[in-house]
Amino acid sequence: MPSWSTPHPTALRAATFSHKGRRENPKRAACLRHRFGWRNEAPPTGLIRWTARHRSNAISYDRVEMPEISIVIPCRNEAANLPLLLDEIGAAMAGRDFEVIVVDDGSTDDTPSVLAAQAALRAFPLRHLRHAKSAGQSLSVRSGAWAARGDIVATIDGDGQNDPGYIPVLIDALRQAGPEVGAAQGQRLKRRDSKIKQLASRFANGLRKAILHDETRDTGCGLKAIHTDILRKLPFFDGTHRFVPALVIQEGYRVVHCDVVDRSRRHGKSNYGIFDRGLQGVLDLAGVWWLRRRRRRMPKVEEIRHG
Repeated sequence: MPSWSTPHPTALRAATFSHKGRRENPKRAACLRHRFGWRNEAPPTGLIRWTARHRSNAISYDRVEMPEISIVIPCRNEAANLPLLLDEIGAAMAGRDFEVIVVDDGSTDDTPSVLAAQAALRAFPLRHLRHAKSAGQSLSVRSGAWAARGDIVATIDGDGQNDPGYIPVLIDALRQAGPEVGAAQGQRLKRRDSKIKQLASRFANGLRKAILHDETRDTGCGLKAIHTDILRKLPFFDGTHRFVPALVIQEGYRVVHCDVVDRSRRHGKSNYGIFDRGLQGVLDLAGVWWLRRRRRRMPKVEEIRHG
């Protein structure tokens, strides 16, 4: 059973009684406790999310179905790439229950107006989160993870180099692998980056694999599928996205891998330079190595009931 932190008094009161004093549906109460009080655990599966709206001192409820999958797209100044990427996601995910969360990392282009127009066109829920200032790719993923309503978060870069056709492949691989697997990681083939970026990435990946033994050839690939509750437990810093397999293993889960074919960027230029991909990754590696040395793997906890 998930553990609940103490909810806000107003939320608890709203979750327990209606404005006329009648006791509310317990599932609705649980969802409100999740909305106002939950921090580190996913909401109970199978519940419908109810959001509270206040009208003249009364509380009414909007019924919002929770999708199975949340696709998180961290992006900065990718307005030209987003419409086609959303087309491809819609085609790849046809017949599945999903939402798309675009995390606008302080863009200075037309991203807000493009997303406003796209939201009116899409048959699937398209949500727009915005950082007032650029915070980096890892913290953009974090913002999307905490906003996600699905049980699984799939991530994909916003520049169009990741093929959305691999999203259902990763999701299916994660589901079929069983409860002991926490993430499915994409590994790029036929890289389309410049030779300098490829060399920097190859150096960082090789050094990381040798030190962390995470059995992953390419952790920098933006295509990932992770159980939402596990993703939210990971320590977040400026560089988390490069170390997801090692951090998931640290939580006591295994990682499965899927080869994906990389594509060329369609428009614009990379917002993350060689220093961010290579040299800074070495500094982050030292921190993750220290974390793994000082922290034991999380135990599997089982409550034994007597009587």
